[in-house]
Amino acid sequence: MQTLSLILIGLATGIMSGIFGVGGGSLVIPALILIYGLNQHTAQGTSLAMMIPPISLLAAWHYWKNGNVNVSWAALLCLGFLFGGLIGAYLANIIPDIQLRRIFGLYLLVISIRMILWN
Repeated sequence: MQTLSLILIGLATGIMSGIFGVGGGSLVIPALILIYGLNQHTAQGTSLAMMIPPISLLAAWHYWKNGNVNVSWAALLCLGFLFGGLIGAYLANIIPDIQLRRIFGLYLLVISIRMILWN
């Protein structure tokens, strides 16, 4: 049952990410915490590991073939993302789990409110 449940969480996350272009982490991390009781650190690490093959290869290729990728911008974003990811991973691992969970929840709340109320 756990295997099927994890596949379904991945499927739902992939569909939502493909439709809305949102990072899968904003969807899968809460699911791993609320359904499986993972701590914030493990949920984040699992989410990052899950996204490498499908996002790096399949989704980006599909968008590129439809003319929806600005390659030069993506390269610049990737450069910043590389260093930002290293810094973020370091910081996440020194922040206590409960604080990290609250920061993540607040981030999702602020983004949700902004998306609903502003154009």
